[in-house]
Amino acid sequence: MDSISLFPVRVREQFALRAREEVIRMASRGGCFVGAALSCVDLLAHLYLSVLRLEGQGASPDRDYLFFSKGHGVPALYAVLAGRGFFPRERLGMHLTLGEGIYWHPSRAVPGVEFHSGSLGHLLAVAIGVAIDIRLRGGANRVFVILGDGELDEGSIWEGLLVARAQRLGHLIVVVDRNAMQANLPTEELVPLEPLVAKFQAFGCVVRETDGHDFGALETAFADLPCQEGRPVVVVARTVRGKGVPSMEGRADRWFARLSEREATQVLAELDVVPGSSAET
Repeated sequence: MDSISLFPVRVREQFALRAREEVIRMASRGGCFVGAALSCVDLLAHLYLSVLRLEGQGASPDRDYLFFSKGHGVPALYAVLAGRGFFPRERLGMHLTLGEGIYWHPSRAVPGVEFHSGSLGHLLAVAIGVAIDIRLRGGANRVFVILGDGELDEGSIWEGLLVARAQRLGHLIVVVDRNAMQANLPTEELVPLEPLVAKFQAFGCVVRETDGHDFGALETAFADLPCQEGRPVVVVARTVRGKGVPSMEGRADRWFARLSEREATQVLAELDVVPGSSAET
């Protein structure tokens, strides 16, 4: 299994910037759920650069697994996977092309995608099944699953956590993209979630809370995992919808965006990306 080395913060920042550029370009190729994608770019960049143990392009049964449950934010995952060499970046230009797997929700037709997702609240159960299999065969794999905070309205999430604790799945790491927005409303106005940390703790999880855009803080949050035998870990990452694009940050109406060429050019300028070029990697 490939050893993990911690990439310098500057490298992770530049990698995330390039991923954001790709998300914006996908938003101009038929549209995408841009706000939800931008909120989790830094999480994915940190995980794929400095946390996940991968073998080659993720084909080894000894690899760490990452299940992307907040499927509508998948442009971020596509951009990060391309940046890590799972498939050519040029394929991102086929976004929403008929017969192409680069679509609005994760597809296993895309290298690096572990499982389809789209119906919110379902993929934690899949991750738990994989984690149980790993435990039964004596494996050392870790299983990560990324949830949107809106998914926490689903009862299947909390049922899954009960099972994960009962099965002593200490190698299960749940990451919550806590951007505090659900569709076009703040979560606390729709179905309030707070006090979220206390709720996860009540379900027997070890909980770490962090700034989901601070790479130094992310290093601390994801250090030494698993950390307590038999207890699932939950990382609550406080994020901002549309992070990195000031005109989109925190906006309910930027849940989904279909950008014109002119709009995309303006947004890319906010990222300090010159149209037609690529951010440094």
